[in-house]
Amino acid sequence: MPQAAIRYVSDDKGKVQGVLIPIKLWHEIESLKETAYLLKSTAMKKRLFEAKKRKKGVPFELVREKFGI
Repeated sequence: MPQAAIRYVSDDKGKVQGVLIPIKLWHEIESLKETAYLLKSTAMKKRLFEAKKRKKGVPFELVREKFGI
């Protein structure tokens, strides 16, 4: 993502008060924070790595059908 996509919000004295970032970048940051939080727990870390190794899955369409979505 280009640096130009990030905008800084300053007060009347030029002091940066906030940042505006694209929503896609925000979601990436939140995902990384959530993963880091989960990896702090030994049990969750084990579950995440087991899930990552899993080769089988359930097709998204089947899940939607089962939940009536």
